[in-house]
Amino acid sequence: MLGLPDDIRAFLFDLDGVLTQTAKVHAAAWKDTFDAFLRAEAARTGGQFVPFDAVTNYDTYVDGRPRLDGTRAFLRSRGVDLPEGTPDDPPNSPTVQGISRAKNDTVLRLIREQGVQAYQGSVDYVHRLRAAGLPSAVVSSSANCRDVLRAAGIEELFEVIVDGNTAKAEGLPGKPAPDTYLYAARALGVEPAHAAVFEDALAGVASGRAGGFGAVVGVDRTGQAAELRRDGATVVVQDLSELLGEEEA
Repeated sequence: MLGLPDDIRAFLFDLDGVLTQTAKVHAAAWKDTFDAFLRAEAARTGGQFVPFDAVTNYDTYVDGRPRLDGTRAFLRSRGVDLPEGTPDDPPNSPTVQGISRAKNDTVLRLIREQGVQAYQGSVDYVHRLRAAGLPSAVVSSSANCRDVLRAAGIEELFEVIVDGNTAKAEGLPGKPAPDTYLYAARALGVEPAHAAVFEDALAGVASGRAGGFGAVVGVDRTGQAAELRRDGATVVVQDLSELLGEEEA
């Protein structure tokens, strides 16, 4: 059914890069934020400025992860150890919290300026689920998930939304841990073996594999099909319309 095994009865979707065309916005915001920090750090230490790579570094360290985890992972990759700071730190403060806040401010500005577009193939797929009476959820690390869904006009399509705010309130570790997806499956009343995860991030497909889900669909928007399969995808497509078949795409 719908391109997946017949025993799949619930459908769990990542947001950025799967449902909405916001992954590139996040990548641009991370680059803007990290480059500002790295340039200042190079000037302070007399070292070389090596910019953030919005493809390789984004995919490896920040894509799909909670914002603070992404900040820590990338800084660690550059051998930078910053204090954690507090949520009240001003943007661009030399703390994990300050850098993360600067990134969030930048992504919100870009979304306001550029708007949010959904992938039509994904919207068509979710509409088919609803027509078939099959439940679905959005599972995102973003605390801005509902704002993005609302801006894209698709918030009402999903029975359950698990976002960064949910994870914080429930004490759930972020992707690549499976906990947010497992929480969404429980909320829909379905065992993981009968649920499918849809992810474009390497950390996300890893979380689907770790959770023992019945299917993990890797959505390859950037030419990383092999990496998605390596990290846990059981099916890889470039767009969800491929799962509907020629007659219904």
